[in-house]
Amino acid sequence: MKALVTGASGFAGRHLVAHLTEAGDSVIACDRAGVDAVDIVDRDAVHQAFARFQPEVVYHLAALTHVGDSWNEPQAVLRVNVEGTLNVLDAAQAAGVRRVLVVGSAEEYGRAGTEYPLREDAPLLPNSPYAATKVAASYLALQAYLGAGLETVRVRAFNHTGPGQTDRFLIPALARRIAEAERDGHDHITVGSLDPVRDINDVRDIVRAYRLAVLEGEPGAVYNVCSGAGHSVGEIAAALLARARVRLRLVQDPNLVRPVDVPSLIGDASRLRAATKWQPAFTLEATLVAVLDEARANAAR
Repeated sequence: MKALVTGASGFAGRHLVAHLTEAGDSVIACDRAGVDAVDIVDRDAVHQAFARFQPEVVYHLAALTHVGDSWNEPQAVLRVNVEGTLNVLDAAQAAGVRRVLVVGSAEEYGRAGTEYPLREDAPLLPNSPYAATKVAASYLALQAYLGAGLETVRVRAFNHTGPGQTDRFLIPALARRIAEAERDGHDHITVGSLDPVRDINDVRDIVRAYRLAVLEGEPGAVYNVCSGAGHSVGEIAAALLARARVRLRLVQDPNLVRPVDVPSLIGDASRLRAATKWQPAFTLEATLVAVLDEARANAAR
């Protein structure tokens, strides 16, 4: 299968390219830089790339993904995540692409209520610019199917981490602070709010689900990609500290607390499992160990 991946040099994109290649697919890795550089906000460039490469399927991962940053640059997030998605969908239709996977986020649910785990029919109540753009991108994908017949499949990926994630995100940031404290002899690490609860997944499981959704998912449908288990930031921090090589304590830093945050995001992946038989292969413990090992290797350089 000839697959084009947008956002291929991003965290999940790199893992997806590796997984697709291992599965025997022919992969075109597209991003803003590199050999096949394509900026998704450049409509003409996207159309030209799709016409040149003629992919059978497209995995659309390119996006600005940091929730906190979206408050500072809402216009940039809107342009990349919404206008960029529209460009990808239009180009896919023009090039005769068979199927497009549009990657969304659990953040689309926002403050959806207190009934967990969240199913795909839960209300969408986004409470950040990032979340609002992912809702808009999802509905553009649905419209492309209903209005133009382009086979789009949508996924809402819950929080994921693993090797290669930047330390601008929670778990790699905590792992980096632990590795540096071990190296420098500190007795504490900083953390923001300990209360938010998240459904944490390994990125390697997430990208497997993406390929299965393309192969087995229903056009127009949306699928949660998640474990169904919730863990608070405090629990995650404690699990990482338990693996530290020195005794450390947590110190809360008000500067690390988001002004607006979703208290809990836990998903139900029953629809995805029914369609694809997908199951997570990595335990949370194994994922945390992998992230911490990588942080230690980086701290030792």
